Amino acid sequence: MSAPPTPHPNADHRVDQAHPGFFTPRVILKALLLFLLINLVFVLVYPLDAVGGLSVYNRLVPGRVRLPYGDDPSRAYTLSLFSLEAMFSSHEIDAVPKAADEYRVLLIGDSSTWGYLLPPGQTLAAYLNQTTLTLPDNRHVRAYNLGYPVMSLTKDLLLLSQGMRYQPDMVIWLVTLESFPLDKQLYPPLLLHNPEAVRELIAEYDLPLDTNDPGFINAGPLGRTIIGSRRTLADWLRLQFYGMLWAATGIDQYIPASFTPRMEDLPPDENFHELEPPHLNFDQLAIDVLQAGQQAVGQVPLVIINEPMFISQGENSHIRYNYYYPRWAYDDYRLLMAESSAANGWRYLDLWDAIPASEFTNSAVHMSSSGTAQLADLLCEVILANAVDLP
Repeated sequence: MSAPPTPHPNADHRVDQAHPGFFTPRVILKALLLFLLINLVFVLVYPLDAVGGLSVYNRLVPGRVRLPYGDDPSRAYTLSLFSLEAMFSSHEIDAVPKAADEYRVLLIGDSSTWGYLLPPGQTLAAYLNQTTLTLPDNRHVRAYNLGYPVMSLTKDLLLLSQGMRYQPDMVIWLVTLESFPLDKQLYPPLLLHNPEAVRELIAEYDLPLDTNDPGFINAGPLGRTIIGSRRTLADWLRLQFYGMLWAATGIDQYIPASFTPRMEDLPPDENFHELEPPHLNFDQLAIDVLQAGQQAVGQVPLVIINEPMFISQGENSHIRYNYYYPRWAYDDYRLLMAESSAANGWRYLDLWDAIPASEFTNSAVHMSSSGTAQLADLLCEVILANAVDLP
């Protein structure tokens, strides 16, 4: 019986040569099927929150002292992104559990709280920490900057709800009238890119906001794929890369050598959004969002601060306090806040004129380093007066 023929050493090669169009389509088909399978798993699992929680910050490099925000990454070593998990994972508050002797204070607010035109060491939280304030029970006050630019109480509420995971002992919420109009509530991009989280807040606290706001950016089936999520994934990766540069330089905001100062001479009009004089009403402002904040903190003391603002002495200052506010609107706002606080038992302090006009920089709410330090001294008194469970 004869032995079976020995395979030619180049048999596979001869097959490929005999069918030159067979190998390449087969590889492409396999790669396509594998890509579709990976995308299907990604859609089902949708691991963006888990990815956002992975961070070089607080591990390989220090955590940031304020939430990442910026539009000039090459000079500021930061960027604006929309993943709440990635933002908080990059922050110093995510570093270690709260120490037994720490009295943790969260600062919530707009760009003035965040520290626009101020380096990290000259923000409100930084100055509070530099006071080394100690309570009568020997706990050391440690402030965390959870302020974030763009004025909206609902944006503040979203960040407050995230911040409550970190066991604060007190929350200080700095507000101003520009954050109250209903048309401002869903305006910030951070909210528009997190529609599900915002809808949960609206439903939980029965807020007078539209859960189907046309500005919401909803991730449909394609948006939940890897390709649809590429912007979020790319931003997360860039934030990790900038962490090395942030750690080396301490720079997280580009501060120009000069800027246009806040407006002193004002236009002779009484406009405030689409609201008209002579009076503001409760239903024109998102005061319900403040009440939602009271519910969100539970038993943790929440102190609401009407933040300081620039008061003009220039042309038409008898009509307007500053670029943002006609006098009629701001005066009514202060009355409504006082009435709401008294009726609801809120901890509220009106510091609207507490800082000299000379300490405001490029807007009616952004303060200089000196003005911010003055406000920090006032907040030390607020913390001592409102801390609970002290001997």
